[in-house]
Amino acid sequence: MKYEIQGGSFPVVVCTLEANEKMITEGGGMSWMSPNMKMETSSNGGIGKMLGRMVTKESLFQNNYTAQGGQGMIAFASSLPGEILALEIGPGKDYVCQKSAFLASTEGVTLSTFFQKKLGAGFFGGEGFIMQKIAGNGLAFVEVDGAAIRYNLQPGQQLIVDTGHVVLMSSTCSMDVQTVKGVKNVLFGGEGLFNTVVSGPGEVVIQTMPIPKLAGAIQPYIITQGK
Repeated sequence: MKYEIQGGSFPVVVCTLEANEKMITEGGGMSWMSPNMKMETSSNGGIGKMLGRMVTKESLFQNNYTAQGGQGMIAFASSLPGEILALEIGPGKDYVCQKSAFLASTEGVTLSTFFQKKLGAGFFGGEGFIMQKIAGNGLAFVEVDGAAIRYNLQPGQQLIVDTGHVVLMSSTCSMDVQTVKGVKNVLFGGEGLFNTVVSGPGEVVIQTMPIPKLAGAIQPYIITQGK
């Protein structure tokens, strides 16, 4: 499979498949494709994985697209302005990402539910108690809100991040929360009460424009119907 990411700030990944090669995506993930791409809807793992996808607000079913009779083409577009990242998945290279970040993958990549081990990180970290884990073998594509900034953390090295900005991290990383210190900082600093703390070793990808912050920024300019 060959791919090209196009579209700038409104990205789409266009994949070229050889005969019988397969791509996997969530329901509604396909944007356009050649006529010889055959779609087959599947639970991809049975009831357990279906329920896991449900709690992460993904589709209960996944769609498998296979190129038939020769080379085929299929495209997957991002839902918001930002970036699409290509991740090489393999032994020792699996990732934990925010809900709804997964866009598509080659056959052999698995998507499962990941529960934060520390309750504080789940309830107050902004990334959620339930996340997604991408593992297996192959190539996966994920959506990033805004620009993607990468860091490689050494063992014990930490990065303090405002809530909602962590889009994915290596499964070797851990996540926790810390309280913003100082009453004046909490009341007047505008940064909230908690920050997310990511500890290495592993890769961390930060997104510059989380959806909640984008929504909050444009809300004052939206004219409510009826006014």
